[in-house]
This record gives sequence, structure tokens and C-alpha cells, in this order.
Amino acid sequence: MAKKISINGYPFMSYEKEMYEPNELLNRAKDFYLFMNERRTVRDFSDRPIKREVIENILLTASSAPSGAHKQPWTFCVVSDPEIKKKIRTAAEEEEKISYESRMNEEWKNDLAALQTNWEKPFLEIAPYLIIVFSKSYSVDENQNKQQNYYVKESCGIACGILLTAIHHAGLAALTHTPSPMNFLNKILDRPQNEKPFLLIPVGYLAKECFVPCLERKPLNEISAWY
Repeated sequence: MAKKISINGYPFMSYEKEMYEPNELLNRAKDFYLFMNERRTVRDFSDRPIKREVIENILLTASSAPSGAHKQPWTFCVVSDPEIKKKIRTAAEEEEKISYESRMNEEWKNDLAALQTNWEKPFLEIAPYLIIVFSKSYSVDENQNKQQNYYVKESCGIACGILLTAIHHAGLAALTHTPSPMNFLNKILDRPQNEKPFLLIPVGYLAKECFVPCLERKPLNEISAWY
């Protein structure tokens, strides 16, 4: 049982976690890397249903992320209703079509060529769930008083990383989708003024036939600097 104490009037509790000997530590680090290195961004989804409890546990895992002053400045909106998904797809494709035709410069388009993407986003209707992560620029208490949040983008970014990890761990696939601008999501989902769309993530099983680009991740020497 955790030991509880008070520090300057604030409650604290003792914390312990399982620790490992050096060889086991290395094995666990390697095994998890190999598992996560299998994760891919997917656009070919099955419409096979998923139990709501699976998504609930994925969201609880994401909400374990650290956040500025423990404000947890996020809302995970989960959409499974076909009509709402259709509205989201229609609005997203309108923005994406404009982007592909006029907003993106040639360098951007060239960088996307290897992915072979376009403005059409059928996965927004096919995937059984859409998780839309909203960041909270500030919170509102029960008396409608504003409360400051801190490091909102950083906090939501960490939560989304853990969210994607949890999705992969559960055996499902995901896509990080960011149609720009995304304010149509506030209107469709009737979200309050203090919330801003951060990331749109379709979640589901792989389609029976699924293809992903043959891409290589950067090696360690290109992503790290040791001092």
C-alpha cells in the first residue's frame, strides 16, 4: 500500500515501479523498439466493428500522459455515427482539395509523391472510429470561470504519441490526419470556444488487402546527438 504524506499542505504518496537488471533492461528496450518499428500509418481500413471498451481503454492510456501542471488540456472526441463521419469526410475533402490545388507548393507536393495521397479521404467513413483530439487553450470550471492551461501543444503532442502507441499495442491501425484548417470539426461536433482541433485519427483493423509506402526510418546517428 502506498504511503501518503503531506508536503506544504499538498498530498503526496510513495511511488514504486518494477526495476530490471541490466540484461533484462536491454532486452525489454530492444523488444519494444522492434514492436513499435512495425507500426505504420495506414489508409486501407476494414469496417470491421470494434468493441467500445477497447477504445475506452486506449483513451485512458493516452490520458496517462504528462501535462503542464497536470492540467490535462485535451478532449478525445470519438465518432462512430455514420452520418457524422460522412459530414467530417465531406468537410475534410473540401479543405484538402483546396490544399492540393492551391495551398501546397511544389516542394510539398514532391515530398508527398512517395505516399501517393490525394484530397479524397474514404477512410474517414470506412474506419469504425474517428478519434478527434482537441486541445484546450484554457479550461472552464463549474462556475464558468476560466482556468489557465500550460504547455498545451506539448502536452497534447505527448498524449497523441501515447494514443498511437496504445492503438498499435491493441492490434489496430491508425492514421494521423490533419486537414488544414480543421475548424469545421468544432462546428460539426459542437465543441466549445476553448477547444481547438489538434489531430484527427481514424482507427480500425487493416483492410484485407493493405499497402503502405516502402519507407525507411532515419538511423540512430541521424536522429541523435550524444554529449
